[in-house]
Amino acid sequence: MQSESWSPDAIDTKIPSVARMYDFFLGGDDNYQSDRDACEQLLQQVPSTKVLAINNRRFLQRVVRTLAVDYGIRQFIDHGSGLPTQDNVHQVAQAVDPASRVVYVDNDPIVLAHGRALLEENDRTAVIQADMRDTEGIFTHEETTRLIDFSRPVAALFVSVMHCIPDEDDPAGLVRRVAERLAPGSFLVVCQLVSDRPEIRKFVTDFMAEATGGHWGRVREEHEVTEYFNGLEILEPGLVEVSTWRPDTDLAPVQQTDEWIEWGGVARLG
Repeated sequence: MQSESWSPDAIDTKIPSVARMYDFFLGGDDNYQSDRDACEQLLQQVPSTKVLAINNRRFLQRVVRTLAVDYGIRQFIDHGSGLPTQDNVHQVAQAVDPASRVVYVDNDPIVLAHGRALLEENDRTAVIQADMRDTEGIFTHEETTRLIDFSRPVAALFVSVMHCIPDEDDPAGLVRRVAERLAPGSFLVVCQLVSDRPEIRKFVTDFMAEATGGHWGRVREEHEVTEYFNGLEILEPGLVEVSTWRPDTDLAPVQQTDEWIEWGGVARLG
């Protein structure tokens, strides 16, 4: 676990971070007591959360491998990337083709510090600190323009992050803005937490908003996530619970309860 004595001055370690909570659920070390406490409280109400996080990470890895192997994608922008863990986007993509290029985007300064340390000797990968809603700032950032050729196809990833965006910031509009800037043949990967139970949506939304100091949006319903994909060509098997998206093994942990799920898919731009 992250040493409680180490922290950049700008970080209030008493306020949980979504990125560090996700790291805890994945068995990582880069989290604080506040993150661990929030995770334990969350598990009391939504016990499937840890398995959901693991399966979500595996979905990300399968998607990147599929796009690299089957569709020849060599450029990735990972919005709300979170802390580095095993089999990150650049590792999966560069295992297919070492020339693959990846830009990670996150607004957590710990993600920036750890990501840059990890990638210090990888000149085909960069981590930038930015709000994922700032499409203009991300697409014109010097590291993005160094690595990404926007005249060629790009995969833009929004994996398990759209629930961090409140309704007033128009998450569907964010997806549209990104899609408009990508070349034909590009891909959008979007999923987020959904529930068909109003009491779960309310509890998690309220709990996470309070715990993270307002850095949260809303647990939504499936039909709301469908709106992110309006007008786009959705790859088979469509929009699904992510552990069922082109599974490559039967060994993934089984989500024993379904109070909420990670739901979404992959779309290709014509």
